[in-house]
Amino acid sequence: MGKTKTLTGVLLTVAMLTVAGCSGGGAASGETAAAPADPNEVSGGIKVLTQRTDLVQNGTLKRYAAEFNKVYPKVKVTFEGITDYEGEVKIRMNTKTYGDVLMIPAAVAKNDYPKFFAPLGTTAELAGKYRFSDKSEVAGKVYGIAQFGTANGFVYNKAVWRKAGIAAWPKTPQEFLADLKAIGDKTEAVPYYTNFKDGWPLVQWTANVGSVTCDAKATDKLAGPVSPWRAGGELRTIDTLVHDMVKQGLVEKDPTTTNWETSKAMLAEGKIGAMMLGSWAITQMQGAAKEAGGSPADIGFMPFPAQKDGKFCATLVSDYQQAVSAYSENKSAARAWIDWFTEKSGYSEQEGAVPAVKSAPMPATLKDFVDNDVTFTERSEAATALVNDIDNAAEIGLNKPDYRQKLIDTARGAQEGSLQDFFADLNKRWDEAAKNAGS
Repeated sequence: MGKTKTLTGVLLTVAMLTVAGCSGGGAASGETAAAPADPNEVSGGIKVLTQRTDLVQNGTLKRYAAEFNKVYPKVKVTFEGITDYEGEVKIRMNTKTYGDVLMIPAAVAKNDYPKFFAPLGTTAELAGKYRFSDKSEVAGKVYGIAQFGTANGFVYNKAVWRKAGIAAWPKTPQEFLADLKAIGDKTEAVPYYTNFKDGWPLVQWTANVGSVTCDAKATDKLAGPVSPWRAGGELRTIDTLVHDMVKQGLVEKDPTTTNWETSKAMLAEGKIGAMMLGSWAITQMQGAAKEAGGSPADIGFMPFPAQKDGKFCATLVSDYQQAVSAYSENKSAARAWIDWFTEKSGYSEQEGAVPAVKSAPMPATLKDFVDNDVTFTERSEAATALVNDIDNAAEIGLNKPDYRQKLIDTARGAQEGSLQDFFADLNKRWDEAAKNAGS
């Protein structure tokens, strides 16, 4: 189950990187999958594709379907859990038979959504009700509704931080480093665990773009020759902190031997101080604490150590978005499932995730953020396509682990070069790619 949910976590942060690569099986009608007015007038069978194989196998989704049928008795819902969701669904989308409801794969370029998915309504209709609607908007129409969202921050062990004498969240990177040093000096815990070997947790750092400056459009502002790692730039602040933790010996001794599954138990047992992850990971850490005989209450979540006008911010990003196949013969039934699952199932609450419905309360997992007035900043996706193009052309990979692994290797002396040279190279490659983008 850990790996299944890991996929979810990764996709939350890699959401801004999509690539073209599917060709539709004929033209889609463009017919809107409208929400049905009368539940009793909706009928037919629908197949729901999901990456959550665990929820299919343990019967959880079947139980959700039973609840759905109390409202929509004439709709039969079946599920197909797919382990290699991205790879398998991308292949299926070369045909017209890829389920009635599916999570939009990252492999589908945003501008191609109308070829594969039925519109769910206009931006004007859906933006007021749902978070993240701009993530699947093409030409004023919305093609997917998020299952849920995630906030970004550090999962940490409160008992470890208390033992080190730390009473308040650090407000600057310098304070964060000082706190990690205190953990190293006063406890047996590894202050920070990079998860270098698995790689994907290093991608989580990119999701802090927007958290440092409280700017919802921070990612959009990367769409140009803007030298993202310049002095004062958010990526420079973020990646300098990664570098300095390693340089100052505040991480595990040998990053090449880290293990994600093991790290969950280590943090839960107080052997690790903190890890940068999305809020989706909180319930996993709490589960690990229970299994280890520890206290789930010791699992905390803190924002990136930066403030704007005296307040912390946390960027919110969308998880997979549920869509209706353009070729579904039961679009009303498919839309009924998406609406019910998003609004009535309690799924996002169960996952400890940020609800897609704007009027719904934040989950208990984010109580510390709510109680401490952390500002939730929903990331704009307006310039996603251009940022993707620049990033791919520059061969940096904001949402791939490689460049941060190189950064960590530079910091620990496994690779030659200074931090200044490292940033200068990234800026040069980004700016050159940006000048050629769209030409």
